[in-house]
Amino acid sequence: MSADQPAQADAVRALIGPVGVWLGPIALLSASEEHAAARRLEASGYGALWFGEAPTNREALSHAALLLGTTERIAVATGIANIWARDAMAAANGADTLNEAHAGRFLLGLGVSHAPAVKFRGHVYDKPLSAMRAYVEAIAEHRYAVPAPARPSPLVLAALGPRMLELARDQAAGAHPYFVPPEHTSRARERLGPGPLLAPEQAVVLDTDPERARAIGRQHMAVYLQLPNYVNNLRDLGFADADFADGGSDRLVDAIVAWGDEAAIAARVRAHHDAGADHVAVQAYAPDAAEALGWLERLAPALLSSRPAT
Repeated sequence: MSADQPAQADAVRALIGPVGVWLGPIALLSASEEHAAARRLEASGYGALWFGEAPTNREALSHAALLLGTTERIAVATGIANIWARDAMAAANGADTLNEAHAGRFLLGLGVSHAPAVKFRGHVYDKPLSAMRAYVEAIAEHRYAVPAPARPSPLVLAALGPRMLELARDQAAGAHPYFVPPEHTSRARERLGPGPLLAPEQAVVLDTDPERARAIGRQHMAVYLQLPNYVNNLRDLGFADADFADGGSDRLVDAIVAWGDEAAIAARVRAHHDAGADHVAVQAYAPDAAEALGWLERLAPALLSSRPAT
């Protein structure tokens, strides 16, 4: 890490706290409905709101502005902003604009996305690690010429494999792994070392019926099991072809999706913390956005009371 990275990582830890929300279907609501949901999640005590970016949904930085403008305390994080969607100068300028206007509550998460989404945008998905390295270096070299935020805008990288984790360690405040079990969190912490931020996403289903909960998990997991980045990462964790068949084995679903009652889901979040996570972004695999919001509000007391010691 560079000299200022440890301080930046510590500042992000203080900003986002130990538990946040990955919005999922809530991020696809109308602006007014999402505003109302964001305020309810902020009132529930979560530390951060995370959301993704796809070619057919909201542009990431304007989406962040919508959420920051309707909330007062909670951090807003891109999980992730696609590096193929804007050049490095635009990303840096956008992050600084948001942080200067909203008291440093914005966290820029960057990722290389996946080949189909990159092709859809008209780009070639080639040498993603090199592309990310060049992008991050361009951000580091860029200078912002209008009133700047009080602190440099923090940056985290979507990272699964060793080399991207090392880049997150060396040139960012930390990493935001997605679609991972606690076993990956342990490996990621070992690769990152003690200083950088580690903020994995965790999918949850608030349902104690095993058959029903796993069916919901499989429905939501289907799209991710079509993407080599995620499948290859799971292979590295010991999963095999049989685990990816028919929507995923019970073993795979149980590893990726925490299901059960509030106590069971809180135990999974603690498992990530015990494995080295600083923050866990909880995503509700609910049938719709309204139920997702309800689950997250129900879970808040259990998740926030199980936060790790500081």
